[in-house]
Amino acid sequence: MADLARFPRLPLLRLPTPIEPLDGLTRHLGDALNGVRLFVKRDDVAGIGGGGNKLRKLEFLLGAARAEGADTVITVGALQSNHARLTAAAAARAGFACELFLTRTVARDDPDYTGNGNRFLDDLFGARVHELPAGADALCEAEARAGTLRAEGRRAYVFPAGGSNPVGCLGYAACAAEILEQAEALGLDFARVVTANGSAGTHAGLAAGLAATGRSPSLAQSYAVLAPEAAAAAETLEKANATAALLRPGLALGAADILVDGRHRGEGYGIPTDGMREAVRLMARNEGLLLDPVYSGKAFAGLLQDVRSGRFRAGDAVLFLMTGGVPGLFAYPGAFRA
Repeated sequence: MADLARFPRLPLLRLPTPIEPLDGLTRHLGDALNGVRLFVKRDDVAGIGGGGNKLRKLEFLLGAARAEGADTVITVGALQSNHARLTAAAAARAGFACELFLTRTVARDDPDYTGNGNRFLDDLFGARVHELPAGADALCEAEARAGTLRAEGRRAYVFPAGGSNPVGCLGYAACAAEILEQAEALGLDFARVVTANGSAGTHAGLAAGLAATGRSPSLAQSYAVLAPEAAAAAETLEKANATAALLRPGLALGAADILVDGRHRGEGYGIPTDGMREAVRLMARNEGLLLDPVYSGKAFAGLLQDVRSGRFRAGDAVLFLMTGGVPGLFAYPGAFRA
């Protein structure tokens, strides 16, 4: 996408990430798929730090930080944030100091959650971690810390939760163009591209990128795992329009362009559901692929229900964006014990 060449970018991935058919799952589920063909885009294997979708956003965020002469990057998230883990990894690779402000969003205090998974890797990648109580304004704390560092002569750059500001969302605008090119090469015409929706940036970037290439933004759909459906849709639309404005001034999306399903969020962010457990096990036992319990597990549960209920037509090809987050599994072993 030529519009992206104007933005500084720090390469972190080997692109394009592959698109693969889910043949094993198709054999296992058989007639329950109603003739729908399922594919995955493997952003879970992309790049460094254990892989994951946040690296696409970080290419542009770190590019902007470097262009501004930053020596330190700071970001925020939940205690088991995939974005925080990958920010720490990417910062280590690119030579930035990294600080993380992590909030206890999920009401758990057991060692699996507080010291394993992403939280363990944050330390391993050398990030300085500030843990905050539930309800704390992490972004405000991060900005205050940036101010302190600047007063000391450092140059700090702050990323929002999930890396999901318009600059970060450019990563998934680029991914939308990548998917369209791959689909053409594979002879596929996807009926839908689906993903999880946490901080809304992945869906927003996809929608903006599709609009910028002349395709319908509603080709993309997400399943909300953080905010309730209406709030997630509103946030996605706002971020999609902000990203579209960066790509092409005057390009605008409407509410009908943003498809968000909130039925599979369960009791809240990071709280396991039966559908998530089934989805994670099905993918692991039939494809040898790992979904995470917070994002992609719930999103794939939503996709499976939509397919089984006849929402798609026989012969439709549907692409599931595997966003990574595998380290999060090690913070949730209890969710999968019989």
